[in-house]
Amino acid sequence: MSFNEVRKDYLLDRWVVIATERGRRPTDFAKQERQKAKTAVCSMCPGNEHMTPPAVLVYLKSGRGIRKAKDKNGFRHKNWLIRCVPNLYPAFIPPRKKISQRQIMKSDDLALAVGHHEVLVESPNHDEHPSDARISQLFHVINAYVDRLREFSKKPYVRYVSIFRNHGIEAGASLSHAHSQIIATPFIPKTLEDELKASRKFYERNGKCAFCDILEKELKGPRLIVESSKFVVFTPYASVHPLEFWIIPKEHKATLLDMSQSDLKAFAETLKSCLNGLKRLVNDPPYNFGFHLTVNNDARRYYHWHLEVYPKLAIWAGFEKSTGMYINTVTPETAAESLRKTISA
Repeated sequence: MSFNEVRKDYLLDRWVVIATERGRRPTDFAKQERQKAKTAVCSMCPGNEHMTPPAVLVYLKSGRGIRKAKDKNGFRHKNWLIRCVPNLYPAFIPPRKKISQRQIMKSDDLALAVGHHEVLVESPNHDEHPSDARISQLFHVINAYVDRLREFSKKPYVRYVSIFRNHGIEAGASLSHAHSQIIATPFIPKTLEDELKASRKFYERNGKCAFCDILEKELKGPRLIVESSKFVVFTPYASVHPLEFWIIPKEHKATLLDMSQSDLKAFAETLKSCLNGLKRLVNDPPYNFGFHLTVNNDARRYYHWHLEVYPKLAIWAGFEKSTGMYINTVTPETAAESLRKTISA
C-alpha cells in the first residue's frame, strides 16, 4: 500500500500534503478561456492620467535613458514609461505628522494602519504583463520597485515593504492593465516575521544563511527549474500551490536594495522567462507573486531575499481553512519537470 506525503516547509512551522499518489499533471489545469476583469474605461491607460491621484513617481524618456519625476499641483505627466500612484482605496495611510511606534501600536491587539499603499502601472501598453514584456520595460518596473522600496525604507514608521502582483481576476486583480502594488506597513507581517526568526536561528546554529543552504541542496535535486549565472529557480519542497516556484539570487543578498543594475537586468530576464513558461504551460493562469525581503539592517547577515510565485490553480476549501494544512495535487517534482521543459522549448 502506498501513501501521499506530508512535507514540512523549509523554515515555517507549516505542513503540506503532497499528492504523490494519483497526483494531477500541470496541463490538467489549462483552461480554454480565462476570466478577465472588465472596465469600460481604463484609468491606467495613457490619456486617462486625470483619473488617478497624482503620481509619486514617473519614469519619462530622456535621450537614451530615463528621467524621474512626480506629478505636482494638478499637473499630470504624459508620454510616461512607468507611473506609481497612491491607491484610491488604501489599506494603509501615511501619517499627517510625526508619529511614534508607541502611538501606532495602541495595545497588544490593536494598531493604527499607518503606512503607504501604492499602485505601480507597469507600462503605457495595457497588456504588457511580465510574461510578454520587453526586457527594457520590465527592467524599468523592477527599478521602480527598488526606488519605492528605498523611499519607504527611510520612513521611521515603516517596518516592512510588501511588493506584490495579482494577475487575473481569480487572483484578485480588479483591473486588467499591467500593474503591481506596494504596501508599506508599521509592523512585520507574520509570515515574514516567522521566516526572519527561523533564518536567524539557523544562522546562529550553523553559521550560514538558511536560504543559501536551500539553494545548495535544490541545485542538485529534481525540483530545479532554471539556473543562470545570477539566479536559481525551483519549486519548493513543501509547495502549497500547484506549480509554485521561487526565484532566488545566488549571491547572498537581503534586499533588492543590495542588487546592482546588472543583477536587476538578469532578474528581469529570469522573471520573464519563467512567467512566460507558466503562461504557455497552463494557458495564462491567474497568479500572485510577492517579494520576501527585509528592511532591517540587522537581518542582512542571515536573511536572503527571494520572489515567490503562486499560480491560482486550486481552491482552498474547508480542510485547508479549518486546519491551516494544505493539499497540493501536483508534486513539486512534476511541476519542476513540466516548467523546465516548457521554458527550454
